[in-house]
Amino acid sequence: MKRATAVFASLLILSACLQAQTTFDSAKAWAHLQAMVNIGPRPAGSAELRQTRAYITRQITAIGLKVEEQPFTADTPYGKVDMVNLIVRLPGKRPDKILFTGHYDTKPMRDTVFVGASDGASSAAMLIELARVFKDRTREFTYEFVWLDGEEAFCLDWSECGKPGSPDNTYGSRFYVQAAQKAGVTASFRANILVDMVGDKDLRIMRESKSTKWLVDIVWAAAKRLGHGAIFADESTPIEDDHVPFLDAGIPSVDIIDLDYPAWHNTNGRDTIDKVSAKSLQIVGDVIVAAVPDVEKRLLK
Repeated sequence: MKRATAVFASLLILSACLQAQTTFDSAKAWAHLQAMVNIGPRPAGSAELRQTRAYITRQITAIGLKVEEQPFTADTPYGKVDMVNLIVRLPGKRPDKILFTGHYDTKPMRDTVFVGASDGASSAAMLIELARVFKDRTREFTYEFVWLDGEEAFCLDWSECGKPGSPDNTYGSRFYVQAAQKAGVTASFRANILVDMVGDKDLRIMRESKSTKWLVDIVWAAAKRLGHGAIFADESTPIEDDHVPFLDAGIPSVDIIDLDYPAWHNTNGRDTIDKVSAKSLQIVGDVIVAAVPDVEKRLLK
């Protein structure tokens, strides 16, 4: 009896350890966010963004995963800029993929020190922690995590520069999708979950009206189950973001973004660490982790 009790206790401890390993941990995500903010402004093509890539790569390597770099040169209003998307793949039972995407660059601001605590660091930190969480979970589909470079416009406003078919924004997402189209693999991209600006202390995320409805519905249903229905609001608004190139290629996508953020692209550089919180990261991380099994079920129908 004592031996059976000891075995049972050991199994409980093992189960608790496994659960801890596969549960979203905002303390870990927060540490990643802090580390990236401490690097300083991280616009595309900068030495600071190279440091950020090195940091992300170290964190991913530390959990036993491999980072693939996808380099490209973008034509911007300020000339050619070398950029790099980072890709991490978790093989599943099927080769078809669920994508988890987010940008890791910050807005180039010439008259202020803009560190992008929510706009840049929160999405990059979220992806690192989600990769850790899903690494040891059973997956029906292959999961691909993509840290996108060059989401931000080089000019002050999103659509101030650029031209039709070649906007001054979403450089990394457009290149990633175009590369997939050239390789003939976009049909294997079954869903894309984009995170952007998810660190706001006063978190409130509206439905993004360009996003794929069934995917939005799954995420918002998960939020309500977890008691976050007031944060994942039912109002909708259209937003231009990194999900648009995926949608244009016929890839179902949802944009999880809190754009009602007074510190966003503020000329006083106020997107600082005091404007974001670990609690907000925890809420969004928990919702995504809860939603993914339902995304898989929908895709298996």
